[in-house]
Amino acid sequence: MLNIDDITKGFGDQILLDKAGFRINPGERVGLVGRNGHGKTTLLNMISGSDHPDEGTISYPSGYRMGFLSQKISFTKIRVIDEAMLGLLEHEKDHSWKAEKILAGLGFSQDDLKKNPEEFSGGFQVRLNLAKVLISEPDLLILDEPTNYLDITSIRWISRFLISWPREVLLVTHDRGFMDDVVTHIAGIHRHKIKKIQGNTYKYYLQVAQDEEVYEKTRQNEEKRKKEVELFISRFRAKARLANMVQSRIKTLEKSQTKEKLQKMKNLEFEFNYLPFSGKQILMIENLSFGWQKDNPLINNFSLNIYPEDRIAIIGKNGKGKTTLLKLINGNVHPISGNIKINPGVHSGYFEQTNVQSLNDDFTVEEELISSSMDSDRQAARNICGAMMFEQDSALKKISVLSGGEKSRVMLGKLLMSSLNLLLLDEPTNHLDIESCDSFVFALDNFEGAVVLVTHNEMFLHSLANRLVVFKNDIVSVFEGTYQEFLDKEGWEEEEFAVEKRPRIAGLSKKEIRQKKSEIITQKSREIKPAKQKIEALENNIEKNEILIGKINEELLEASNNQNGQKIQSLAKELARLENLNEILFDDLEIQMNIFEKIDTWFNNQLEEFERE
Repeated sequence: MLNIDDITKGFGDQILLDKAGFRINPGERVGLVGRNGHGKTTLLNMISGSDHPDEGTISYPSGYRMGFLSQKISFTKIRVIDEAMLGLLEHEKDHSWKAEKILAGLGFSQDDLKKNPEEFSGGFQVRLNLAKVLISEPDLLILDEPTNYLDITSIRWISRFLISWPREVLLVTHDRGFMDDVVTHIAGIHRHKIKKIQGNTYKYYLQVAQDEEVYEKTRQNEEKRKKEVELFISRFRAKARLANMVQSRIKTLEKSQTKEKLQKMKNLEFEFNYLPFSGKQILMIENLSFGWQKDNPLINNFSLNIYPEDRIAIIGKNGKGKTTLLKLINGNVHPISGNIKINPGVHSGYFEQTNVQSLNDDFTVEEELISSSMDSDRQAARNICGAMMFEQDSALKKISVLSGGEKSRVMLGKLLMSSLNLLLLDEPTNHLDIESCDSFVFALDNFEGAVVLVTHNEMFLHSLANRLVVFKNDIVSVFEGTYQEFLDKEGWEEEEFAVEKRPRIAGLSKKEIRQKKSEIITQKSREIKPAKQKIEALENNIEKNEILIGKINEELLEASNNQNGQKIQSLAKELARLENLNEILFDDLEIQMNIFEKIDTWFNNQLEEFERE
């Protein structure tokens, strides 16, 4: 349980949080949302202890352990398995099976476990960092963009893992679909405050919109009322017989607090310029083959036709050739065999995260945008700067001083400067917040040209894709249909996202297996008991209230027959109080039942793996 109470935090004249707070209760999985630069990372740093609030408190029970997924990568061991085991608790230091289980779920093979962590790509190094946190089984798991650099099968695995996690989670991610799959609550940083609701991001943003609508209507009504009072005072100030009324209204006016008009919250704005295209086909890929090593091709004899208005998603595990295929289409690399025939009327825009290196460090943001198109001018560049939230002096920043996320926005802005009919996009949303991702999806959906997209974001896949290029089992193929149709008809092999089952148990004697089963049962009993006790207490209180409600209804009937108005009023008030109380108790009961079920499922899954032996 974590309690954040009235915290204030700012840097210079920029206030991020102003007397903000919320609570994470036992078993809750909370998604933290908010615009980039509004304090999400700062809040995580304060919770983890690497930063501190200017005012207010962050408290948690004694012995409460937090596990924080750091984006900083540092390894001290020469084998993956040894590095992962650093996350084990002191009494579990020899439980290598536990480390193997987590690593397998994150895509590490048995052979990988003996390799040096430094041999792996950045994506797999991030996974190893994640494994160390998961292995420690903290009371609160803090995850800051855990899906970055993870492929789709690993994301699906970690989603299942977190859903079965029996303790608390605090999650920050730009992947809205992943967040909604995992969390039980949303906490949002908005206008320097934190609002927490039970439910998903859709419910949260709907609630925020409704709250702001109510605020604005109240503000307008109060402003209207204030003007009426001012008019009354002005008209009747000189009337002696109305002096008391005038003075009363003057005092009312002095005490009234003016509600400030809410400033419009700015999001990234995307609108791709479409270049009309009259051809029947954008391009044709014929018998394409490519490999960095001739005897080990990534792509072999692959063919694909791309048509106007296509929304093609390239999906599959990391390192299988998705980005390479996009580079082949764009002409960055050349095939070993086969060819790509592009219609002469095609004008394409290409986005890849590593392309930020192509930006000119000596240019300002504005100059970089102007340089991206022969037809561009300063005003057009300024407009795009504003859309990418480089307003006023920010547009004059040098590329060299920008953060990675800001450079990514510049790259996206360059796409908006040109008229295009084909977009080639490789994970374009890694540095965008949820609001900006929503805007980006909307813009892609409205773009009249074709889109070829590499993404692991399943919400994007469900929202956009009408065709798929699937890298699976060392084969690349075309699936004619939506992502949901792919999941229904083919799906990902269970072993790709399931927890590794038996390697961790192999070699254990029957006695050791019995001992481990006993440990699991003991731990289950210890962790499930508090939830069970809370459920029983809530059920007892609900039952007592139901009995009282029944008695009051009988008394109400009697009072009604006797026409005892005073007693009816008193009984009705008490009845309303008890019914409201029971509603609260039922909500608490639902929460505790969910916690109980998650804990029970978690430990039962652990036991099932041993039962298979």
